[in-house]
Amino acid sequence: MGAGHDHGHAHGAAAGGTATSAYRGRLRIALAITLGIVVVQIVGGVLADSLALVADSAHMATDALGLGMALLAIHFANRPPSERATFGYARAEILAALANCLLLLGAGGYVVYESVQRFVTPAQTEGRLALVFGVIGLVANLVSLSLLMRGQKESLNVRGAFLEVAADALGSVTVIVSSVVIMFTGWQPADPIASLVIALMIAPRTWKLLSETLSVLLEAAPKGVDMAEVRSHILATDGVEDVHDLHAWTITSGMPVLSAHVVVSSEALNAIGHEKMLHELQGCLGDHFDVEHCTFQLEPSGHAEHEARLCH
Repeated sequence: MGAGHDHGHAHGAAAGGTATSAYRGRLRIALAITLGIVVVQIVGGVLADSLALVADSAHMATDALGLGMALLAIHFANRPPSERATFGYARAEILAALANCLLLLGAGGYVVYESVQRFVTPAQTEGRLALVFGVIGLVANLVSLSLLMRGQKESLNVRGAFLEVAADALGSVTVIVSSVVIMFTGWQPADPIASLVIALMIAPRTWKLLSETLSVLLEAAPKGVDMAEVRSHILATDGVEDVHDLHAWTITSGMPVLSAHVVVSSEALNAIGHEKMLHELQGCLGDHFDVEHCTFQLEPSGHAEHEARLCH
């Protein structure tokens, strides 16, 4: 029989829930700010007859929903493991990030549609009033961005919220520019054009987040972990003859996992024992790779062939 052992490093999520949970308070503040801007920009859009403001408020309403989902995901992610959910509900954060991507794509489509309609049916936008509300939105977005800046480097879910707020901030800048153009030139198409620019800013950031989220859901190797290098480090350990069934994936942001079956010579196992061999393997990977949980099964020479015969 092989010897199995699990080793956990106290990095990131392990120290106190998932990577996102550390930013729960900041997410709540960002949510409150975003909801406030939504109300303000809806009022401003109606008063100034500005599609750019209305479109930006719709985008921000979607962002508010995304922030709310991120907070809900933290609640589920911090629930303890169970007999059925052996890793707990940490993957809920990734599902929330995926939902945020879909919401962002939907918001972008809505803005494009409304912009085209405005070209067909022109309106008279009050540039000065739109400028005031655009500045208010920009200042509020910058506050939210400062709250989420650090967390977006550690959590896909927080990054999704950060990108949404960043797109909102750029949207506010676009509203300001279009308002200034209307104020000084009276050129009304500036408003729907600004709306289209907002939609175009949503797409690339959303696509990048979506690709990273799908990578986690498809259980691809964690970003920054070279599996060939991992294999080489394991094989370089004294007494190791081979490694198979080597897998690495990510449960959620800040929680990478690795498992492997390691073939060790009988002489090495007899000389140093299973425990010391496991410590050497764990030390080898711990020094070079930031993997949250490492699970090794030590096998003597010929054990893999024995398993293959049993399976057939």
